[in-house]
Amino acid sequence: MNISERIILTTEEETAIDRWSHGKSIPLRLVKRAQIIQLSAQGVFNHDIAQRLNISRPTVQLWRERFLALRLSGLEKDAPRPGRFPRITQKKVTAIVNATLHTTPPDATHWSTRSMAKAQGVSEASVRRIWKQYNLKPHLVKNFKLSRDKHFLEKLYDVVGLYLNPPDKSIVFCVDEKSQIQALERTQPLLPLRPGMPARQTHDYQRHGTTTLFAALNMLDGKVIGDCMPRHRHQEFIRFLQLIDTKTPLDLSLHLIVDNYGTHKHPKVQKWLKRHPRFHMHFIPTSSSWVNMVERWFAEISRKRIRRGSFKNVKELISTIKQYIESHNQNPKVLVWTASVESIMNKIKITKDLLETLH
Repeated sequence: MNISERIILTTEEETAIDRWSHGKSIPLRLVKRAQIIQLSAQGVFNHDIAQRLNISRPTVQLWRERFLALRLSGLEKDAPRPGRFPRITQKKVTAIVNATLHTTPPDATHWSTRSMAKAQGVSEASVRRIWKQYNLKPHLVKNFKLSRDKHFLEKLYDVVGLYLNPPDKSIVFCVDEKSQIQALERTQPLLPLRPGMPARQTHDYQRHGTTTLFAALNMLDGKVIGDCMPRHRHQEFIRFLQLIDTKTPLDLSLHLIVDNYGTHKHPKVQKWLKRHPRFHMHFIPTSSSWVNMVERWFAEISRKRIRRGSFKNVKELISTIKQYIESHNQNPKVLVWTASVESIMNKIKITKDLLETLH
């Protein structure tokens, strides 16, 4: 007669087994396994354990062997199962991945699960599973733009340096204009949100004019100095600089991060800056609006207050924008720049290498 190997528990194992076997919040499968080992340690035979616990004898033998091999950790996880053989060969998986990466269907710009399944002779679920395994998302596309600014690196060091190590006794502002904000009024009232049904608005609207939002994001405390003006010229920009001048302590230097729009470099703006030496302009590289942090704030006000709004006139639009700025400044959120110049240049190098491989 075959005699199973004796199970001897340590003090720690005996405590854990006893807790598991009597635990009310322990999964039932783990309770059963703990009871098997507890009875085995008491010298009870496998067939007697099977009868007491109303399970099969091979099950008792399985968990005895698992415990002897892996101790307590062997009881917490299910025993490995062989599973079925895959129906799709690795060769077919490779073919689907390569087709996704290097080809397009004749009648579309990108593959869908259905078109790829039809082309490769597999099920749509198989394509979806393979794409998930290799993290392929042909339905998604993101925008990029490489700057051709000859002084790109110099400007990048300048702006990132202000973010990561601002000068003493100074304030860093990210300044820009969100131009041509339209006062759009939907032709019919918004239908409100209901259970199982999203809010709905008409696709058509009436235009009631535009305004331009001038904004300066304080990188120290996250507050915004903003004003709406009808046009977007150097005259309006000088007025906004004067507003910043009056709303900041006079004993601090002001470093303004701006883009390369002609208004910011106008001769009259340059003359105004000479008369106000505490203002220092820092220009971001061309085609690099992502460097200016105020663009992130513009995205927030567009998403939260403008895009889904309905405005009867420009005055109502301006009032809404000012209310948002006031609300934001009562509980501002500081935007923190974390990327170093080296990490940015590494990403740019990867993009350039990809572009070169396409030619």
